[in-house]
Amino acid sequence: MDFDLIVRGGTLPDGRIADIGIIGETIAAIEPELNAGAGTAIDAHGNLISPPFVDPHFHMDATLSLGIPRINVSGTLLEGISLWGELKPLLTHEAVRDRALAYCDWAVSMGLLAIRSHVDVCDTRLLAVEALLDVKKTVAPYIDLQLVAFPQDGFYRSPTARDNTIRALDMGVDIVGGIPHFERTMADGTRSVTELCEIAAERGLMVDLHCDETDDPLSRHIEQLAYETQRLGLQGRVAGSHLTSMHSMDNYYVSKLLPLISEAGVSAIPNPLINIMLQGRHDTFPKRRGLTRVKEMLAHGIRVGWGQDCVLDPWYSLGTADMLDVAFMGLHVAQMSSPADMARCFDMVTNVNAAIMGLDHFGLAVGKRASFVVLDAGDPVEALRLRPERLCVIARGKVVAERARQETRLSIAGRPATVNRRHRPSQNSIAQIDRS
Repeated sequence: MDFDLIVRGGTLPDGRIADIGIIGETIAAIEPELNAGAGTAIDAHGNLISPPFVDPHFHMDATLSLGIPRINVSGTLLEGISLWGELKPLLTHEAVRDRALAYCDWAVSMGLLAIRSHVDVCDTRLLAVEALLDVKKTVAPYIDLQLVAFPQDGFYRSPTARDNTIRALDMGVDIVGGIPHFERTMADGTRSVTELCEIAAERGLMVDLHCDETDDPLSRHIEQLAYETQRLGLQGRVAGSHLTSMHSMDNYYVSKLLPLISEAGVSAIPNPLINIMLQGRHDTFPKRRGLTRVKEMLAHGIRVGWGQDCVLDPWYSLGTADMLDVAFMGLHVAQMSSPADMARCFDMVTNVNAAIMGLDHFGLAVGKRASFVVLDAGDPVEALRLRPERLCVIARGKVVAERARQETRLSIAGRPATVNRRHRPSQNSIAQIDRS
């Protein structure tokens, strides 16, 4: 068998060294050695082959808008929402589209090939919805872009949000979103969860709610979301994003809540960069970390993936479209420091996030879509440590981004001429890791 493309000698996340043969847009073979020809061959010896990076929580309508019309001085979630309200009337179709496409260029360069973006529907023009639907078509050859109808100002709190949400879904937006903790009352928040889930059930859609993104331990809309998921048969189609109130909840209540989330098959999407930046702003000391209970959720079998949320927008003044930055921060804040936990964090920004988004065609297996990344690292934990160069990004069987390995030249007597920060541990170190 001849292939259109062969990537030779790369190291898979499980440690196997293999050649990957591609025909068209599909992985046709993964073998220790492929004795076959190919139109193009890429030498990946010594480098990690990763599934595509996947971001299940982002705001593409706001990205790269930092400083328009001003900066978030307090650094709080609520000022960010207020600032977004000032920015919305200034938006144009072209500006939203161009900034989103620029971000997608960044994403491709970082091997980020699937993104779920919430898009605000509280502007009756639905300008951002139209712009991102255009972007979705443009980037379809290389990025899977899902859009969530997101009533940023509250499904009930904003007078036109309910109708606009329906309109956005009718226009082709993929997923039902919401923000129950931002409604005027807890009761309205609970009611919004019920109606939004009913809309999704009627239309056969997925649900992804900004849920309990607050330091208030009494914000418990995730409980209602789990209930509605079971009542309406939405298991496997629902995600609760942020869930930060759980960091402040009473332990006894959480001991009841986690099994309910698990039983309902609701996924969780914490966003560590943003959560630890925005939450705990009213605290002096001790100051809350702002991240939900990731390790406890994982122990209950809840599917948890890391999300990026924001890059250079009213809520966050940093960001590079690098999901390894997200996982790196997440493992620190969640204290996931064992080798197994760190490897799991890598899986959370690749395979787990793909599963949350329902991307069954993603993955390093024969028959899956030929989309993956060659990283200048030896294994997933080293990739997290280094956040290394993406040497090659392949999307649907085509090379879409390349970068040469970057090494630093040294001018020090008696030392090597070049240095990089990759590290091969000694056998004793490996044995110690295996025993931990």
